[in-house]
Amino acid sequence: MDVIGIIMSSGKSSVDVALYTLLPIMVVMLVIMQFLESKGIVDALVRWMAPILKPFGLAGMSTFALIQLNFVSFAAPLATLSIMEKRGISDRHMAATLAMVFAMGQGNVFYPLIPFGLNWAAAIVISITGGLAAAAITYHVLGRRLSAAESSRSDEVSAEEPGRKGIIGIINSAGADAIRLALGSVPMLILSMTIVGILESAGAVTALEHFFSPLLASVNISPIFVMPTLVKCLAGGTAYFGVVSDLIYQGKMTASQINASTGLLVQTFDLPGIGIFLGVGSRFTRLFRYAALGALFGILIRTLLHLLIF
Repeated sequence: MDVIGIIMSSGKSSVDVALYTLLPIMVVMLVIMQFLESKGIVDALVRWMAPILKPFGLAGMSTFALIQLNFVSFAAPLATLSIMEKRGISDRHMAATLAMVFAMGQGNVFYPLIPFGLNWAAAIVISITGGLAAAAITYHVLGRRLSAAESSRSDEVSAEEPGRKGIIGIINSAGADAIRLALGSVPMLILSMTIVGILESAGAVTALEHFFSPLLASVNISPIFVMPTLVKCLAGGTAYFGVVSDLIYQGKMTASQINASTGLLVQTFDLPGIGIFLGVGSRFTRLFRYAALGALFGILIRTLLHLLIF
């Protein structure tokens, strides 16, 4: 086994993801978010959405994270989470928002799967349902002892923030934040991709397929899901799509199987996703244990709905 070669290959892939996927999306989304802040649009939306999202334990700004994740990319909500962190949104609301983000599906996987037969409309509705369920149980049950107190900056933007400096200031500030967030995700990406490469090289994936085949057959689940599930957990949504598309081209996976498994396998609660989102700020690491359980509940809801419908 060429461990050094695997590490080098994983490093190259990780840097490619960080520089050519995360960074461009982050720059654009942060520029848009900070521009909307400077014009007061963020504050208006927060005031309008707060009463609607309040029963689910979400802040008004959580709306942006919901939209960005489902309709843009797994990286897009980082901009919103970063701004929520700066505004001093309470621990309880942040934990609920983080659980929602982990539980929902991601646009960068939803869209490419449409040509392969994914029922996009149903997947989006179920994704949002699961996200709201994750947020609600995190806020009302799992994180009920967390502080709900917000700083004075949670309701309005300070005049000293980058958004008040004009478009050049916005771009420079957004670029600096985007670079910090993108580079912060590299270590976890390298580690997860290295683990996948080593397991594949050692034949562990094939062994797992043989080991779980009898159990999966007993519950009428194809062993073809072993490889995509392992890749999803260790390498993230982009790697998962690559594996699934290859299986579809080989005729080993059907559109029905894609739709049935989307609730379980298309979400951001994987090693790269956890590393990327926790890299937004130190507070997220502290709140992760509350958000993780809530996210699992939301993913369970999504899984059951997909299985019932498809």
